Amino acid sequence: MAGQQDITGIFRRHVKTVYRLAFSYLGSAADAEDATQSVFMKLVDAPRTFESEEHEKAWLIVCTSNLCKDLLKSAARKRRDDMPVDVADRRTYDPFEFDDVTRAVLDLPEAHKDCVYLHYYEGYKTDEIARMTGTPPSTVRNRLRDARAMLKKKLDGTTHEEGGTR
Repeated sequence: MAGQQDITGIFRRHVKTVYRLAFSYLGSAADAEDATQSVFMKLVDAPRTFESEEHEKAWLIVCTSNLCKDLLKSAARKRRDDMPVDVADRRTYDPFEFDDVTRAVLDLPEAHKDCVYLHYYEGYKTDEIARMTGTPPSTVRNRLRDARAMLKKKLDGTTHEEGGTR
């Protein structure tokens, strides 16, 4: 069982990862903060022992992903999202600024976004992503391939800070 000091260490090591993932799903800093708090409260309410830092990170990623998916399915969220609100009003300030590529990744379909996020942002291999998401490794590789094609199509012709226009 993890003690308070252990939970504090886990929080410090992984809070940014959990927040970024929640924001990528929910698109709002306030919602991402609430989700981040909920994920870590699950750990406080039901402490567990992890085999390694990678194991705790994987658990937090899966927990965050599942929580965000549940939130997006909830009736309250659907009613709120159906209200005529300017998208700019809903996407509030985020302390982790996103460039064009990250914004394009966030706009990918959910299954593709999960694979891209875990592979390119968190550094997981396709076999590890397959275990976390419960999908075959070939599906993960196909989603990564398809996501790269979608990103290339979306980003062709857009202006990039590093190199001007493509």
